[in-house]
Amino acid sequence: MLFSSVTFLYWFLPLVVALYFIIPRPGGSLLWRNLLLFLASIFFYAWGEPLYVFIMLAQAVVGWMAGLLIDRWRDKPYIRAVFVISLLLELSFLLFFKYSDFFITNLNSLIHSQFALLALALPLGISFYTFQILSYLIDLYRGKVQVQKNLLVFATYVTLFAQLVAGPIVRYAMIEEQLTKRTHSLAVFVKGIRRFTIGLGKKVLLANTFGQLTVLAKAEVLTGGEQSILFVILFLIGFSLQVYFDFSGYSDMAIGLGLMFGFNFPENFNYPYVSKSITEFWRRWHMTMSYWFRDYVYIALGGNRVSKPRHLLNILIVWMATGFWHGAGWNFIFWGLYMALFLILEKYLLSRLLERLPGFISHIYLLVVVMLSWILFESSDLGQIQVLFTTLIGLGTAGLSGIGSLYYLQSYLPLIVIGAIGSTLLPVRALAWFEKKTGQAGQRALMVLEPLFVLTILIVVTAFLVDGSFNPFIYFRF
Repeated sequence: MLFSSVTFLYWFLPLVVALYFIIPRPGGSLLWRNLLLFLASIFFYAWGEPLYVFIMLAQAVVGWMAGLLIDRWRDKPYIRAVFVISLLLELSFLLFFKYSDFFITNLNSLIHSQFALLALALPLGISFYTFQILSYLIDLYRGKVQVQKNLLVFATYVTLFAQLVAGPIVRYAMIEEQLTKRTHSLAVFVKGIRRFTIGLGKKVLLANTFGQLTVLAKAEVLTGGEQSILFVILFLIGFSLQVYFDFSGYSDMAIGLGLMFGFNFPENFNYPYVSKSITEFWRRWHMTMSYWFRDYVYIALGGNRVSKPRHLLNILIVWMATGFWHGAGWNFIFWGLYMALFLILEKYLLSRLLERLPGFISHIYLLVVVMLSWILFESSDLGQIQVLFTTLIGLGTAGLSGIGSLYYLQSYLPLIVIGAIGSTLLPVRALAWFEKKTGQAGQRALMVLEPLFVLTILIVVTAFLVDGSFNPFIYFRF
């Protein structure tokens, strides 16, 4: 089931919300409300994958039991072995379902064997909920969280539909207390609705439309149509805005749903395209993933408190793992190593130069590096990567532009401008300026205009969904 679907918006969510607040809280207990969220989450997941829901439940049970053993045997000499085995068990689910065919394919190529591919469907959200379980086990082993002895509470954490499929990656430590003690208010609930609806608009009105441009431009270049430089540029612009509004929109919806049910999920995006370096970009883009790899992989390897060669190796390992986490393909590994290369260059060579350069030049540098990285990220094989790069630099192309690329540029230019502005701080600053200049009168006007704005988004989105087609989120693939 998709957040951006009529079924979710007008049947599933209203019913769950109504039941949630009707259910009593005897003695302040959240037992029955947690049970509702757990059952609703199972139904939400099983709507699209009725069999794979058992994979998620199995991982939740394994994580819960491993936590009990880690807590019980904390002072035993074999506790480290128990901890490592629990991590490997959780990772085995992810490795088997997500990477089996990748390893088989490469093994066949390496030793010229003919092992059959398993052709397993990827369980939705397995990369995200596996990392959430791992964060619980690691923090428990480190003594940063208390063991969760209640299976229902732990299962609710793992399966919570609000952020189950594509993040943010919510660590157990972030909502440990909220799982058993949550406060609710009308103001926070309304804030959640507003945040959810804005994210919904990002996805349906912006990301999906930019996705159409991405597909059209990429197809022209790869299928022998108009192989112009402009079409590759349109592909890069389209995908840059598509992936941002798609994923940040989903994160907004997840955070908004969390607020409706009393949870405070972490922010996942902070206007990454305003960055002036790759280092800053990864402090603003998919922040929960960046911090996860930093805290549980990079620091565990020694971070920067090691020799320079070892530090370089640590960065390469972390970013190769980051790329591989995104998908079972060499293009994702190359994408991760590409990011690692620029992070290393900035760390040891470019940081002072970027600080001294005028801000707009550093910003252009960031946009060029990131947009080029999307060629690696969005290409299904090395052949596509080669065609897109060679076309971009003018080798064997139809020239700078053609009739088709100029037509699409003219058609999509207004939306590109809107998307570019919307991915920056300009709307926020404009609103702050308006409030400052108009004072209380402006605030009263916003109190009326804001609900109308949110309602308008919902109405327009509904019209698009009724007349549209299936449009899953990009990060569902990961």
